[in-house]
Amino acid sequence: MPEEPEPDQGHRQNQGTDGAARHLAIRDLMPSAADLDQPISERALSKLKWRCRRGLLENDLFIARFFELHEQSLTCGQAQALETLMDLSDNDLLDLLLRRKEPEPGWAGAEVIELLQLMRTEGAHPLAS
Repeated sequence: MPEEPEPDQGHRQNQGTDGAARHLAIRDLMPSAADLDQPISERALSKLKWRCRRGLLENDLFIARFFELHEQSLTCGQAQALETLMDLSDNDLLDLLLRRKEPEPGWAGAEVIELLQLMRTEGAHPLAS
């Protein structure tokens, strides 16, 4: 006999009515578009760092270097650009970071391209020990 869903399972805070986990997007913690030059909040930074964990070590090295150099001065606009890059697959992100391909204008705005250039330039240097 197949199991039927229990009635009113949607009352759980971390689940939608269909049982899918809901999460607070980093974009939800950011100010409006007019405030993109504002520094990112500590909570949003923490969530962004978690979101930036990748499956390829090479990507992690680029990202770790970026945070090492820019964590204290990261703006909301840069954080949103980084979120856009994190929506890519690991291989597509690595191709961009290694200059194997360039971002497509359809999804990559000026902030994304600027951030990518910053990550490419500074990601080539070794991490401080």
